Amino acid sequence: MDFTIPADHPSLPGHFPGRPLVPGVVVLERVVEAIERTHGALRPLRLPQVKFLQPLLPGEVARIELDGAAPRWRFRVLRDTTLIASGEIAEQDAAA
Repeated sequence: MDFTIPADHPSLPGHFPGRPLVPGVVVLERVVEAIERTHGALRPLRLPQVKFLQPLLPGEVARIELDGAAPRWRFRVLRDTTLIASGEIAEQDAAA
């Protein structure tokens, strides 16, 4: 799934003045949306592992790649071939 965060997104003012960056929580929100598109509504989630490696700027196109199935998914977020973020999302009651 591809996504872009527009320059007028409400999370951007103040994050950071003069050079806005898309907050990591907004990127993770898109990852959860991608999982829900495929698997339906999710139970409460936890994030056993998440790494942010590069910033995402407003207007840049990013792609989400998912691997796995309920109750645990691995994800990668890329800008072209550059890895922006990666990690795991699991339903709260999934084994650690």
